[in-house]
Amino acid sequence: MATKSFDMIVIGAGPGGYVAAIRGAQLGLNVAIVEREHMGGICLNWGCIPTKAMLRSSEVFHLMHRAKEFGLKASGIDYDLDAVVARSRAVAKQLNGGVGHLLKKNKVTAIMGEATITAKGKVSVKTDKGTEELTSKNIILATGARARELPGLEADGDLVWTYKHALVPPRMPKKLLVIGSGAIGIEFASFYNTLGADTTVVEVMDRILPVEDAEISGFAKKQFEKQGMTIMEKAMVKQLDRGKGKVTAHIETGGKVEKHDFDTVISAVGIVGNTEGLGLEGLGVKVDRTHVVTDEYCRTGVEGIYAIGDIAGAPWLAHKASHEGVMVAELIAGKNNVHPVKPESIAGCTYCHPQVASVGYSEAKAKELGYKIKVGRFPFIGNGKAIALGEPEGMVKTIFDEKTGELLGAHMVGAEVTELIQGYVVGRTLETTEEDLMNTVFPHPTLSEMMHESVLDAYGRAIHF
Repeated sequence: MATKSFDMIVIGAGPGGYVAAIRGAQLGLNVAIVEREHMGGICLNWGCIPTKAMLRSSEVFHLMHRAKEFGLKASGIDYDLDAVVARSRAVAKQLNGGVGHLLKKNKVTAIMGEATITAKGKVSVKTDKGTEELTSKNIILATGARARELPGLEADGDLVWTYKHALVPPRMPKKLLVIGSGAIGIEFASFYNTLGADTTVVEVMDRILPVEDAEISGFAKKQFEKQGMTIMEKAMVKQLDRGKGKVTAHIETGGKVEKHDFDTVISAVGIVGNTEGLGLEGLGVKVDRTHVVTDEYCRTGVEGIYAIGDIAGAPWLAHKASHEGVMVAELIAGKNNVHPVKPESIAGCTYCHPQVASVGYSEAKAKELGYKIKVGRFPFIGNGKAIALGEPEGMVKTIFDEKTGELLGAHMVGAEVTELIQGYVVGRTLETTEEDLMNTVFPHPTLSEMMHESVLDAYGRAIHF
């Protein structure tokens, strides 16, 4: 079989890989992309997108129960879990087809199969029809990551689920244990709790949502508990005894182990990079704790091999992967003014109820880095639009460098904050100061006014609080 030669080969067609391929093609490169499972990767098929579709269903369900507050009448409110899941799968399928269309439109050669780098610049792809040999001076690893499985807590799809099982559940959990309170764990806890599952969340760290600002975590925890969730922090699931239709979890807190029964467990204890089977050892590509080691330009240290997205380490976010993909494609195409992606300028969004969003440093991190800071806060209860929406629970918090007025971090919890955070993201990219933000006219009535007031509050100038 003839060997096909390309300017760039991308392994993995998730939000990092397919974006890199399209950008490369736009810049005139001859690009091939290899995907072993689904166009759009985990994010689109088993992650970001289908979870948001399911969470939207639970949000509407929650609002239907509040109809009376809004002067509306609704009776016999119920849900059909299979239909909720079917909608979520249809949304993912629609977007999956869209990725294929975009690759075709940009004349990217897409190959379904498993890729191995057999030697520098050589990729062998196992497909349904046999093996294809490809060559290129530039190879981008965009193979993503999968759920971490802890010994004894492995998923079986029946009693113990990973995020994949939780997206196509065999049944509605009655008593649910969620292990891990990062974005994935807390989103599923929020979804199933809203639909009526008696939900317990166990977190090994001293607080839930451990990457968020401590004040935001604390606020979110209170809201979750108000909604009937049981939250156990500084706690560890030591073992799971699986019986008929039930799991007994041995949970250690404060040195004591207690046993609790559940009918379903969702394990969300982090992720592991997909580095196996790529031939990285033979090439001298460094792997540290399942993630490929790279510099700020996603270079692996082996000439012509780059790694982007989840396989290249934290933050494990689709939008980070996409921007790294664009950056690497531009480097390969020889563009001059290529900017590395700065982790502290990437927003994190969690779509639980209430939503959580943040960018930059937390208050504790800013202090640890030696900044003298000014902190502003503004509660949803002081905002007209929030009251009109019936969403008075939430807050916006901003952190500034006292010396320069630089916006160091912004942290929010409440309705629609995942859509609001980009205002501060743009601000950070443009190197905004408190003065710029204070002089910006925010439209009224909007939730975004709280962003303005939070900045004013940092300087003792808040108007509505």
